[in-house]
Amino acid sequence: MTTTVLPELRHGLPNICGAEANLQAITNQKEKVFLPRTNLKLENITSGFACALHMHQPTIPAGGNGALISNLQQMFEHPHDGDNHNATTFAWCYGRMGDFIPELIAQGTNPRIMLDYSGNLLWGLRQMGREDIITNLKRITCDSQYQPYVEWLGTMWSHAVIPSTPIPDIKLHIQAWQHNFAAMFGEDALKRVKGFSPPEMHLPNHPDTLFAYIKALKECGYQWLMVQEHSVELLDGSPLSQEQKYIPNQLIARNSHGETVSIIALIKTQGSDTKLVAQMQPYFEAKGKGKQQVGNINIPSLVTQIADGENGGVMMNEYPRDFFRIYHEIRDGGGNCQGTVAMNGTEYLELIMNAGVRTEDFPTCQAVQQHKIWQRVDLEKITSAAVENAIKELKASDHQFHMDGASWTNDLSWVKGYENVLEPMNQLSFLFHQKYDRLVQENPSVTQRRDYQEALLYNLLLQTSCFRYWGQGTWTDYARELYRRGEMLLKS
Repeated sequence: MTTTVLPELRHGLPNICGAEANLQAITNQKEKVFLPRTNLKLENITSGFACALHMHQPTIPAGGNGALISNLQQMFEHPHDGDNHNATTFAWCYGRMGDFIPELIAQGTNPRIMLDYSGNLLWGLRQMGREDIITNLKRITCDSQYQPYVEWLGTMWSHAVIPSTPIPDIKLHIQAWQHNFAAMFGEDALKRVKGFSPPEMHLPNHPDTLFAYIKALKECGYQWLMVQEHSVELLDGSPLSQEQKYIPNQLIARNSHGETVSIIALIKTQGSDTKLVAQMQPYFEAKGKGKQQVGNINIPSLVTQIADGENGGVMMNEYPRDFFRIYHEIRDGGGNCQGTVAMNGTEYLELIMNAGVRTEDFPTCQAVQQHKIWQRVDLEKITSAAVENAIKELKASDHQFHMDGASWTNDLSWVKGYENVLEPMNQLSFLFHQKYDRLVQENPSVTQRRDYQEALLYNLLLQTSCFRYWGQGTWTDYARELYRRGEMLLKS
């Protein structure tokens, strides 16, 4: 087992800052994660399926005397409100992979799973003293015998949807999650986190926001990003081809100064996410796929899916049954390591690149709606004014055009109707950066101070998507209280 170097708590608060330079050095190391350990050989594989589980509980000011607690704790303490009776099942779901994976391996199967847990949830489990869940997760994260089977994905610490997150805070969320994860599971475990799972699968399409996002991901050591199929387009504005969804793409981001940056994107296909993952549909879809030529190499197609890991009857009840059933079927068909197999995202990428595929061989895509902007701008002389003029003209003339990005809840705007949360959110962010940016620039150790850590915590907490997703009322009241406390800290 890897020992944890960073303390989980500093100043009684979650460890979300203070070791930025150290963690950047760790996450930017280039050694292969899965290649030395995988039991898969590319030449034996026709197609693959990769499934991720997304887990989250917001932090709310609802404990004794308004203390910050996990919504999961609130569910346990008020079991008769709404769906709170699910609290025990939710808690079981958060830890059950620590039982399922070792059991399946002992049964001679070859399972894979990717895990995406928000920082709020990781902190909340510690606050609640749920050592049972944390120990289960540590087992499959830190014990080397389970590392080929389990991959953690990074995410935004406080489940902030990126298009409406203030640009300077995007990297702070990414780094905060890395701090929290390293403190809980060790720096060696963090070194292996190479893929990123954005909350709500939300991809920003404003050129400057997307550029800042991809740049921050790369600076923090991430090699690939999971994106929703309809959140990207080809450079000419057309949708991805049917087969292009099943191979890696190169996501290109160009900002309003003409700079470009890119990252590998694995495409999550559309559908009813929890139902598809719960019933192991990606396996059946992958069985109908074959190899594709990328560059000069034939590689297996990969079906990629993600779903809430705890939410809904199918995940609670059907998933455990089908998760075991499918891996038994694959084992009994003699195909544990051949034909259609389970793979994790980084494992797949390392296998195909080891075979000679290069990043520049992947097809390119960009965030949806961006082609409309670039059609109106001289790409040889891009300026901020030209980009903003193009956006303004498009908003006036094209009712389908928007700069809200796209997510797996595409029928819901994360902006419209929530000005009462967004305006305070932007204001608190402004106050935070006004107070600390110059100080940190002059002395990076400022991020180790308690006042910085506490102010950062409230800034990030206010950006949690739940304060918009779960509607007006109690949840926007929580947001107001977080803003009040953050403002008081920053103005004191």
